[in-house]
Amino acid sequence: MTAPGTVPPPVSRSRRARWAVVFIPVALGLLGWWWTGGGGASPSSTERASSSPDEAARAGGPPEAPGRFAGEQGRAAHEAPRAPGAAQAGATDSQDAEREARRTLWEQRLERAKRTLDTYVSATRYPPDSRPGREQPDQMDLAEPERTRPLSRDNQDVQLKLKQDRVFVVGDETVHFFVSCEDAQHAPRPCQVVSATAHEAEHMTGGVAAAAVPLAFVDSGAGGDSLAGDGIFTGKLQPSKQGFPMFSGTLRVDVRVSSGQSEGSAFFDILYTPSPPALFTGRVREVVEAGSLQLYLGIQVRKAGRYVVAGRVDDESGVPFAHVSFNEELKEGQQEVKLTVFGKLVLDEVPTFPLKLRDVEGFLLKESGDPDRELMTSLRGYVHTTSEYATSTFSPAEWQSEERMRYVRELTHDVDEAQAQLDAALADRKAP
Repeated sequence: MTAPGTVPPPVSRSRRARWAVVFIPVALGLLGWWWTGGGGASPSSTERASSSPDEAARAGGPPEAPGRFAGEQGRAAHEAPRAPGAAQAGATDSQDAEREARRTLWEQRLERAKRTLDTYVSATRYPPDSRPGREQPDQMDLAEPERTRPLSRDNQDVQLKLKQDRVFVVGDETVHFFVSCEDAQHAPRPCQVVSATAHEAEHMTGGVAAAAVPLAFVDSGAGGDSLAGDGIFTGKLQPSKQGFPMFSGTLRVDVRVSSGQSEGSAFFDILYTPSPPALFTGRVREVVEAGSLQLYLGIQVRKAGRYVVAGRVDDESGVPFAHVSFNEELKEGQQEVKLTVFGKLVLDEVPTFPLKLRDVEGFLLKESGDPDRELMTSLRGYVHTTSEYATSTFSPAEWQSEERMRYVRELTHDVDEAQAQLDAALADRKAP
């Protein structure tokens, strides 16, 4: 025994080595016995327990617990029943669902492709310059806007009723404006036009206020007013004589209206051309060409350029039948504008002859600037009555053009492709 406070003598190297030779085998044996679960682990559990933590992590879970738990887990995995048919059935169900989804997808795409093709073919069976009147009822009359709006934000009970007899004004033409008041049930309400002025629209002057010309609105049965005391106030503007003889563009008429203790404002717009670029002669020459009725309308062109002309065609009893138009370049001088009454349109709509052309309007389209057009004086009312024709005179053929044929080919290709994909899905084979 060493005395307190003294340092023990060093142990010799040979002695330490002899202790290591004896102790290390014993320690390794005890560690191996403990690691294998006291000798009771099966070979499979021992192999699983010897897996490294990294290998377990790569397998998707934490390392296996050593000892008894590792053995139990190994035995449970070894003894668990296996059902090879279950995995195969699950894969089959997944494949069936995938095939069904593919079939449904191509059924829907085929239906959409067919519908698109049918819609396009139906919409283009007549040319764009000869269309059924029922297709665009808003174009079957010259523009005479009419609208209703509240008198003011503070008084929603009183409605202003505003109307004008034309929007496009040319040369010495006069436009009439009508103002009245009514309630929510359209019953008349008393009102008065306090003031009214005409001026160039703000977008024409770059937002700068333009000089205004005062206008009078009356309910006296004179000056364009149809009936005295009916509550409808009428104002009129003749731009060429009321301050705008050389102006070309949009004119605005502002009105201030009162009803009882409330007051509000509104406005009207017109497009004015002081001198028309061309004049309709009023003469019409009709010819049947390629199974369609052509109406050649005379026109005296002052300025060469692209002209857009539109007219309306009624049947014998005055029922709107077709909207006809023209959009081509014209040279200066005496020209003719061709308005086509398409043969298949006549056969499909079956109007009663003779047909009557009415309300023809036109303008010169400008390449740039504001306004984008110069107006022609319109031909209001009936312009021409056609001869009577037998149905055999007209062709049942649909309208054709290079553009239409190209679109039909492309849309038909979409249908064929969708059909091929659907056939492949129904036959459960790879699509071509």
